[in-house]
Amino acid sequence: MYPAPAGHSPAIGPGNAGPPALLPYGGHPGPMRTTHVPKNGTEPFVVDPADATEGRNGTSDPTKHTQYVLQARKPVVKYLVRMSDMTAKRESVPCRYPYVTGTSVLAVKYKEGVMMAADTLGSYGSTKRYKSVCRIKEVGTNVMLGASGELSDFQHIQKLLDELTTEDFMMDDGAVLSPQEIFSYLQRVMYNRRNDFDPLWNSLVIAGVDRKGVPFLGAVGMIGQAYTDSHIATGFGNALARPLFRSHQKDDMSEAEAEELLKKALKVCYYRDKNSINKFQLAKVTQAGVDVSEPFKLETNWDYGAFVNPSKHVPGTW
Repeated sequence: MYPAPAGHSPAIGPGNAGPPALLPYGGHPGPMRTTHVPKNGTEPFVVDPADATEGRNGTSDPTKHTQYVLQARKPVVKYLVRMSDMTAKRESVPCRYPYVTGTSVLAVKYKEGVMMAADTLGSYGSTKRYKSVCRIKEVGTNVMLGASGELSDFQHIQKLLDELTTEDFMMDDGAVLSPQEIFSYLQRVMYNRRNDFDPLWNSLVIAGVDRKGVPFLGAVGMIGQAYTDSHIATGFGNALARPLFRSHQKDDMSEAEAEELLKKALKVCYYRDKNSINKFQLAKVTQAGVDVSEPFKLETNWDYGAFVNPSKHVPGTW
């Protein structure tokens, strides 16, 4: 097995890079440099941990070892060690608050697979800034991914998955990543970033059909919490759409019934969620693959009595 690519290996945390075979010195990757950040505010430095023990010259003093490394660095927020070149490369500032965000993602199982829906809005705070953002992406051949939350973090996740699927394709062994494997990988990625106090601000919905034709649907939160279910909604849709799903969703329902249910839930979310627009996409995944629709609009009715005077039963509002 080849070592995992540099990008997604650190993403899932230490100890998850796989066996580094086909490397020199009998498969051992050599000394790894780790970063020590002093708590007294001085500049961090890198020391080869192999030099802290008895070295090749027979001494236990790391300063006398020929391979001793002491590198002064400029203070940054953190470093992530890349397994490819064994150097601390990544320098970033944690995202303290999401800026451009997407709202609810809805998904239900049906007889042939899983259907997912989301609008195409990217909100800059309360401003409806970007109105043609696709938040449902194909992963491999039989998996699709939907995301709420920070869109730049979603783009980073797509990059990691592109690396993962490209590596899987290059193996050319006839096997493809299953939805359960993608689900487990993303859970490790989100939990690792949470432990690094630099979370990815997303709620992810993973849908697919496994090798036996069984539909799979799961969700992963921004701190790594994960679950599977027959229907899932993120964001505001968790309060607005899931009551409908509990009443009407069935695992053996037809594709037409699943589409009708999702459109009804999308309409309810659009009525009540100010960070939603009437421009949606539907996607389905079956054994035949992933199909993402073109954007469409729903017919709406704003003549309901509750919409005419929404503050009627809320004293003190205007």
